[in-house]
Amino acid sequence: MAIIDVTDEPIMAGQTYEDFCRDNHAAGGISMFVGRVRGGATDILELEHYPGMTEKALKEISERATKRFQLIDIVIRHRIGAMKSGEDIVLVLAAAPHRHDAIHAVDYVMDFLKTAAPFWKRLTINGVSSWVDARESDQQAAERWG
Repeated sequence: MAIIDVTDEPIMAGQTYEDFCRDNHAAGGISMFVGRVRGGATDILELEHYPGMTEKALKEISERATKRFQLIDIVIRHRIGAMKSGEDIVLVLAAAPHRHDAIHAVDYVMDFLKTAAPFWKRLTINGVSSWVDARESDQQAAERWG
């Protein structure tokens, strides 16, 4: 059963992974990715989204990944709001009969989260805030999936 969750609460990656594994005994491979706020100069990363539209986009991405990689199950949890360095932003889990499908599914989902999901990112560095533009490299990564 796919879980799509957009939340302003901290992502509990360890607990979600344990629950996911417990619910997916048939999987031969489970892959996990956790995206975090980079350390260094970043004071705060803020993510905004378009409620309703964001969840719909994440559901569509998960459905495409499930079909393409024959997934048994998938979780996409994405954080919104203000986050500090070291906090988790996104969690993707994929369960498949074989490891390659699970690994590729997570990569696929992340490429499309970066390009097709309606999130807006603002960084505050040394007290100065600015919106982050989409990166051409993210678009190129998504295009490789055809």
